[in-house]
Amino acid sequence: MLELSGVRYQPATAAGPVLDDVSLRLEAGRLGLVAGPSGGGKTTLLEVIGGLAEPERGTIRWNGEVLSGRQRRWLCGLVFQFPERHFLGLTVGQELRLGHRRLEAGRVEQVLARVGLGQQSLRQQPERLSGGQQRRLALAVQLLRDPRVLLLDEPTAGLDWAVRSEVVGLLGDLAKERAVLVVTHEPELFAALEPLSWRLEGGRLNPMDEKALRTMPAARGQG
Repeated sequence: MLELSGVRYQPATAAGPVLDDVSLRLEAGRLGLVAGPSGGGKTTLLEVIGGLAEPERGTIRWNGEVLSGRQRRWLCGLVFQFPERHFLGLTVGQELRLGHRRLEAGRVEQVLARVGLGQQSLRQQPERLSGGQQRRLALAVQLLRDPRVLLLDEPTAGLDWAVRSEVVGLLGDLAKERAVLVVTHEPELFAALEPLSWRLEGGRLNPMDEKALRTMPAARGQG
């Protein structure tokens, strides 16, 4: 179980805390959803959980153990809103193998098939993929690390409706095996998956019920 307790984080450039006494609990095998307005700290929340930033106060635990930033980076896989900005390999195959001393071809094929890229050429350049394919490739990169917690920043943003539906279904499937936390401006897309849902606003994280999730107007933009 992923558990945040009393987490506070204020960047040096901010007048006040972006995260203020934030607490949540998310079990492995569940999908969690965080919605909220632009600039509300949703991306920052993922960065803190994923070990890219350190809270000033509070604890982050996995199965009861308090984790350091380094431990959280091993535990979590973070897929950014614009994955193409973070690709480092010259080809799809190189991108998948980054950070791995040894990686069996069968494992690569298995993960690519899992994310719907089973027929994708490993010689293709990542920047030549469609937006939906880039999201899937970014997912594959993280799945090869086998993270226990998968963090996704706006995974459906900018995709057409058919691809959005496919990505939502894929995330629901992945959430059966690990804790998956999604931040989004499109919470209504995930309502059928019955996620644990919160709204982050003014630094505060509050539970959101199913009715609010289904009727919440989407606020477009980055958060």
